[in-house]
Amino acid sequence: MTAPAADGQPLISLRGVGKAYPVHASAASKLASLWAKLRGVPHEASAFQALSDISFDVRPGASTALVGVNGAGKSTLLKVIAGVVKPSRGEIVTRGRVGALLELGAGFHPEYTGRENINLSCALMGLSPAETRRHEAHILVFADIGAHIDQPVKHYSSGMVVRLGFAIATSLTPDVLITDEVLSVGDESFQRKCIAWMENYLANGGTLLLCSHSMYHVQKLCTQALWMEGGRARLFGDAAEVTRQYLAWHEERNALSRKLQPGAAAATPGEGGFYLVRSMQLNGMATEEPVVVPERGSLTVSGTVFSPDDRVPQIAVGVVRIDGTPVAGCYSEMDGFAMRKVEPHLYAYTLELHELPLLPGRYMARSHAMDPEGMRMFDHVEQRFDVAGESRETGFVKLPHRWL
Repeated sequence: MTAPAADGQPLISLRGVGKAYPVHASAASKLASLWAKLRGVPHEASAFQALSDISFDVRPGASTALVGVNGAGKSTLLKVIAGVVKPSRGEIVTRGRVGALLELGAGFHPEYTGRENINLSCALMGLSPAETRRHEAHILVFADIGAHIDQPVKHYSSGMVVRLGFAIATSLTPDVLITDEVLSVGDESFQRKCIAWMENYLANGGTLLLCSHSMYHVQKLCTQALWMEGGRARLFGDAAEVTRQYLAWHEERNALSRKLQPGAAAATPGEGGFYLVRSMQLNGMATEEPVVVPERGSLTVSGTVFSPDDRVPQIAVGVVRIDGTPVAGCYSEMDGFAMRKVEPHLYAYTLELHELPLLPGRYMARSHAMDPEGMRMFDHVEQRFDVAGESRETGFVKLPHRWL
């Protein structure tokens, strides 16, 4: 149900929303279900519960993320909210204009040209032909697909479909924008354009409802988050708290997986990319041998990052145990630090970690190159270091304490 927007009211309200899909073991069962539906009588059939009893509100300015493993029901919930899928039970109320970017190419007629799909999409959004013509120029410039705009969409690459879909969905500056990680298939320049649009959109009071596997992006873009598991809401609240608990749950699950599969190799982040870490030193040294740091000593991480477009990049520095278990991470974007330019396309950083509370052992410092918006990680370089000393304490850090 759609209602007009009003001050103080949520843009999206869900109460007890559920979605079930019938499961048919045979063609005869499917035919019997269809016949019963045509006659308007109930038909007993097993069902898969994709969503169960989902309730939450999205208020203006309170951007919300959906997090969870694949198959948790996130995409189904976004489709239900966008009106693409009808819920089996519960109530959904949306207020104001909603723009949705869901599955790649959703809503496009493959036989129509890009221009014809613009007209169709604008008409479905309630625009008159005259209004559509006024918005068309903006859509064509933002999508930037050239002469392909007059070719059938079925011949488009995935990146071209995303360009056109994003340009249409954002042309009217919706009150709430729903996205399902479709921007991950766009090219580098278009991703930067989309991020710039989203940051401006949020700065001007826009609201996002997004599905993401990147907890960094969730914390950067959203104020609240819904953790879904098995089609149910496991936790809803402040984005920082939800992501903290979600990541802790993942770490516990990964630890259990390593115990069950002791020979499995640990996953390694993808290397290479657009922004590159050109150099890295620990306490002024770049060596393959571990740098020794005294217990409660200081560690200085410094280096340079290459920026192909000569914009000031961001840097993330993390500390992990030698087995890859995360210990801590620092982000220049979060701390408001701007890297200094040392020569064209090359920027330097220095991070000082004072009085390391780490227990004796071997660790790894990692520097990750990030784009200027602090949205995406690219190349990374790592270097080992040892914390000297002896201790019978367990864990990673030495906590200040006293016995009473």
